[in-house]
Amino acid sequence: KSSKREWKPLEDHSCTDVPWLLLFILFCVGMGFICGFSIATGAAARLLSGYDSYGNICGQKNVKVEGIINSGLDLTHKKYVFFLDPCNIDLVHQRIKSLALCVSACPRKELKTLADIQKFAETNGSTLCSYELQPSEYTTDPRAAKLCPKYPVPESAPIPFFHRCAPVNISCYAKFAEALITFVSDSSVLHRLISGVMTSKEIIMGLCLLSLVLSMILMVIIRYISRVLVWILTILVILGSLGGTGVLWWLYAKQQMSASAVETQIAKDNLQALLIYAISATVFTVILFLIMLIMRKRVALTIALFHVAGKVFIHLPLLVFQPFWTFFVLILFWTYWITVLLFLGTTGTPVPNEEGFVEFRMAGPLKYMWWYHVVGLIWISEFILACQQMTVAGAVVTYYFTREKRNLPFTPILASVNRLVCYHLGTVAKGSFIITLVKIPRMILMYIHTQLKGKENACARCMLKACICCLWCLEKCLTYLNQNAYTATAINSTNFCTSAKDAFVILVENALRVAAINTVGDFMLFLGKVLIVCSTGLAGIMLLNYQRDYTIWVLPLIIVCLFAFLVAHCFLSIYEMVVDVLFLCFAIDTKYNDGSPGREFYMDKVLMEFVENSRKSMREAGRGGGAEGRELKPM
Repeated sequence: KSSKREWKPLEDHSCTDVPWLLLFILFCVGMGFICGFSIATGAAARLLSGYDSYGNICGQKNVKVEGIINSGLDLTHKKYVFFLDPCNIDLVHQRIKSLALCVSACPRKELKTLADIQKFAETNGSTLCSYELQPSEYTTDPRAAKLCPKYPVPESAPIPFFHRCAPVNISCYAKFAEALITFVSDSSVLHRLISGVMTSKEIIMGLCLLSLVLSMILMVIIRYISRVLVWILTILVILGSLGGTGVLWWLYAKQQMSASAVETQIAKDNLQALLIYAISATVFTVILFLIMLIMRKRVALTIALFHVAGKVFIHLPLLVFQPFWTFFVLILFWTYWITVLLFLGTTGTPVPNEEGFVEFRMAGPLKYMWWYHVVGLIWISEFILACQQMTVAGAVVTYYFTREKRNLPFTPILASVNRLVCYHLGTVAKGSFIITLVKIPRMILMYIHTQLKGKENACARCMLKACICCLWCLEKCLTYLNQNAYTATAINSTNFCTSAKDAFVILVENALRVAAINTVGDFMLFLGKVLIVCSTGLAGIMLLNYQRDYTIWVLPLIIVCLFAFLVAHCFLSIYEMVVDVLFLCFAIDTKYNDGSPGREFYMDKVLMEFVENSRKSMREAGRGGGAEGRELKPM
């Protein structure tokens, strides 16, 4: 045997990788210290209440900053931050290049002249010019050209909870959006895209909800008709890809034939988008057919695994909701992380800049808290995802190695969470830290590649891309090995390194099976994602087609399809996890048990049939059996 230690599923539980758990707790304490430090230095007040260009926090009395005029003012009645030129955005330093003031009210209507600004100040008591100018001087003092807002002053409204006056018209930020969307050279195109999204927002929300419903329906179908699921998916994907491609070409031909001599720019953009979609769908359909033709002989193996996985979901229905809990926890952590990041952006001591205004900067070792905070984002996010993997692995292992399914715990998911919290948090922390060690260099190289874009020579660019690709491949391999290590830990309660070694030995011994199951199984789950995206996209095409004369629906359709793929991926990734855990359990079961008295199999009857068929086909292959026997040989 390649591994001397015997596998003893679920016989005992012990704490694993305790030093790594202590290290992770210390790291989280450091994250808490950063949050507490930023709040204690006044960053929270500056973030929530806002501050002007002189270092005054709006809505309170302030302390004088040496060397800065207009600092230390009593702004108790001026609770909102107002930017004199809110549309002047500095894309390099990610800030608004404008003088900021504290005002008592935001202008709720457009102010076109200095006289309008003066009238607004006299009527509402809100002075929109700098503090040294009185409202009576707005139209007479020559300094008003620099100390008053750029007019026309756009209509604005306060941002909830953050007390900033923001322009109501989003076209104010067209320059910022154009910089993000580099392929847009004409600002009118960007404006039409944005208006298309705003006009179709109800349809977009409805289609996103449709993708969620379709994903849930697909999970139900997997539970109850797993034997025919593969063939149903195959036929539906064939029909869906053919139907979607045909509909796109039909719409393109129809609009081209009905095109009038005088066309609007929106109609021309929609016609061009239809042609691009139709060509892309045709190429995708051809490639999909070729892949399905090559892999058609290995469908039977996937059916058996899907059937057992379907039984797992019948006995463990809470697995379906696992993505919701993980996503909810991630959203909570990301919200906390972004909040602290904003705190860090306003923390530090006030210092005058070259323009004579106040900036808050950190000096000494404290300025490296940014890096610590970024590492925390990666490590804790990976830790949360690893907790999901360990929870799913523990529940599926409990199901597989319980001979009498009626003796399963009332809620195996909660039992798995309990074992994770009591015994295996250190293992999860160590596994997620290893992924973090690979992610950080890859992200640094990607940042360097972005910054040097167009400046480096071809050799350096090729080497950077090669390094990024290698690190990405290493990350994927380690993620797969980590998942199997968590399964081994759930079975034997061994530490991370021992579990990873044992799982690696099992996977190497079953390399052909791993290749077949991962290839076919992942492909069939990919077909499920394609089905959901195609169904949602087809519904979107039919609904948005009614608005083609006055709405560009390129961007809404892309948003809907991306959301549909994300939702389908979240749900079907759980199914993929279950299949991988079942396979490792099956490999361990066949290695250490043979069905004889005292060494009975734990596996399901369907997998037992495959074991018997495998033995029979191997005997036939040994006698010179046909192609069918060789095809079943890996099982």
